[in-house]
Amino acid sequence: MGTPPLSPWAVLVLTLVLLGLWAPCVVSRRPNFIVILADDVGWGDLGANWAETKETPRLDQLAAEGTRFVDFHSAASTCSPSRASLLTGRLGVRNGVTHNFAISSLGGLPLNETTLAEVLREAGYSTGAIGKWHLGHHGRHHPNSRGFDYYFGIPYSHDMGCTDSPGYNVPPCPPCPRHSTAARYGAPLPAGWRGRTVTQRLPCLSSRTSPSSSSPWSWAAWPGATRRRQSASSRGPGDNGPWAQKCELAGRLGPFVGAWQRQRGGSSAKQTTWEGGHRVPALVYWPGRVPARRTSHALLSILDIFPTLVALAGAALPPNRRFDGLDVSPVLFGWSDVGHKVLLHPNSGAAGKVGEIEALRLAQYKAFYTTGGAMACDGSTGPAQQHQPPLIFNLDRDIQEQEPLDVASREYQAVLPAISRAYAQALQDIAADNVSVADYSQDPAAIPCCNVQHVGCRCHGALGATRDPHGETRTPRLCL
Repeated sequence: MGTPPLSPWAVLVLTLVLLGLWAPCVVSRRPNFIVILADDVGWGDLGANWAETKETPRLDQLAAEGTRFVDFHSAASTCSPSRASLLTGRLGVRNGVTHNFAISSLGGLPLNETTLAEVLREAGYSTGAIGKWHLGHHGRHHPNSRGFDYYFGIPYSHDMGCTDSPGYNVPPCPPCPRHSTAARYGAPLPAGWRGRTVTQRLPCLSSRTSPSSSSPWSWAAWPGATRRRQSASSRGPGDNGPWAQKCELAGRLGPFVGAWQRQRGGSSAKQTTWEGGHRVPALVYWPGRVPARRTSHALLSILDIFPTLVALAGAALPPNRRFDGLDVSPVLFGWSDVGHKVLLHPNSGAAGKVGEIEALRLAQYKAFYTTGGAMACDGSTGPAQQHQPPLIFNLDRDIQEQEPLDVASREYQAVLPAISRAYAQALQDIAADNVSVADYSQDPAAIPCCNVQHVGCRCHGALGATRDPHGETRTPRLCL
């Protein structure tokens, strides 16, 4: 069967690995934006990137009609830090979010960090978010306190708290109904929120996204009260690469297998600074503005979303802080194919201290200061190793990151000084910045639930709801 033509709204529904930009509104002439971010998506999970993938015909059509970015990177290799960087344009060592928040976390993205939603709302936009949040849910860390006028979704990953296999089974949960088409890996999601209200325990995961990833997260911003649009565009990433521990349910790395690490055991995907951990699919679709049938090799990052959308909205960046992202509008519109000269990759749960810069990209060269420490499907983690001088790979010749340059070679000796300078300058810039610190303290009372008697509760419809004195069922609320 042929694939039916895409309408502008269908683009937004189907682009689960995309950030969407909507073209100028009739009244304000400023763009409307829709960001759609999928979790744990491998570079090879998009058919347009990897011929072995056959499950993404609509996304592949979108890629054919827009621009595909093949050297696009998440800002971290795990959930919370990557999402925080999308909303701030800053790495975790600046915005304070260096690792994931827990179901009992009291903190979240630091309140002194300004989010993209807050900037756009100040510029006259209305904002909304749907799906996984994972940037704090207690008190003022809720999405409605971080610039979003509307929110409906889950506070963290679907495999946190009460889930079924392949989650953590804490506490254990009854399986999904047998009539489910994917009962063997269906998992009930955490409590669903509409705004600040806990409404229900969401149904089986199989009805919402693939079993290898968490729920997609999307948010929208449109200027003024109108939502009429003349045309549409889309662009976007995943928040990190596939999670190797999910084994056959994990996503596809494509050619970015991190062969050097695999030979020594351990994962070279999510949590790591190998390409498979942070190189993710990204597309742009905006008829009349973004060139069609184009592949860009510019070195870009999820960090660029913040400054680019702020520029397209005609707004100003927040003062008194430095940004790691760039306004890449010229690249989007095909006027340039030049992105970052240097891109930093932080440790996201592998060997080393979380959040610290453990790898650096300079042009086609990739330097590693720490490797190992992330678990693979077979349970191996690989030895934690510090590298001084660093391992350096030439990605133009060795995309699989299999054989580092010989430290005695002329090429290594020529590029090492430039890498060392870039690394030192980056650390100096971070040290001189207005750096935030996230609160990672925990309290069981912060776990969202529908039944105050059960911290890790399950809510199905009216179960867990409370009744008022007149006998009317009230919607369950967040119990803190």
